[in-house]
Amino acid sequence: MKQAVLLHGTDGSDTDYFWFADTKRYLESKGYQVWWPLLPHTNKPQLEESLEFVEVNMPILDDESILIGHSSACPLILSWLENSMLHVKQVVLVSGFYQQIDDPEQGGISHLMLPEDGFDYDRIRTAADEFVLINSDNDPWGCNDKQARPVAEALDARFILAKGLGHMGSDGFNQPMPELLVLKNLLRA
Repeated sequence: MKQAVLLHGTDGSDTDYFWFADTKRYLESKGYQVWWPLLPHTNKPQLEESLEFVEVNMPILDDESILIGHSSACPLILSWLENSMLHVKQVVLVSGFYQQIDDPEQGGISHLMLPEDGFDYDRIRTAADEFVLINSDNDPWGCNDKQARPVAEALDARFILAKGLGHMGSDGFNQPMPELLVLKNLLRA
């Protein structure tokens, strides 16, 4: 059975999380079994704990698998791929951040999901047939196109500018986003 993985961002869930339910139904209609877990400590995720959870619980993936992450799940996916010996078909990162976006001294937590030594993009690039990064030009959290473009270049990834779409899902900024059509059009399901 073909596998797809949906990983939510900070304050996310495994039930009612923006475009995830629609994407899950779409992938299932294409014959995928979809793993959409509730990640640990969703309000203050930490990379090591999230990596351990994914390593222990993720279904067996292969070269037909698809990984999709939103926001803080994007650095989680890159870190997991960097440390695994796995190769998947496609990785889609939506509204991700790859550098600190807030000040930890003022309560910021983005640094908790970033590897101390950065990412080994050469290693990560070999882990998938295709990488796609989708970021907007007006993300209120700072997960914008300026942050994603260098990562897309380092991964030889396709970069999609989702003009004016904010964080592509945010309760705090009233972006309900029940569907993300640009994502469905990109999936190689």
